[in-house]
Amino acid sequence: MAEISKVNPGWHRLFDDPIPLPSGGQFITLRDAANHITKLPKAEHDTPTWQAATEALIMAPENRGPLLHARVGMLRALNAEKPVPTLGLRKKRVKKYKIIGGG
Repeated sequence: MAEISKVNPGWHRLFDDPIPLPSGGQFITLRDAANHITKLPKAEHDTPTWQAATEALIMAPENRGPLLHARVGMLRALNAEKPVPTLGLRKKRVKKYKIIGGG
């Protein structure tokens, strides 16, 4: 049984980089992320971002989807409430050059 878990770690599979949580913790394995999703209130769990994250998360341990998709899905769901930053106009002035003795 130990040999099977080495070949396919399943839910114990590690994210390439831990996923930081707004509360200060982090998700290290797929199991950590799945446990978080199961503790969400139903209204939050049923939002499209969490449903997409759940689907990607379920596919990863079964090798039906890349681990990166599960990571991105979790990051998007965790940050869904944050406003999207707007890019303002460039405030810094462009440096001017003076051409001397042209030619």
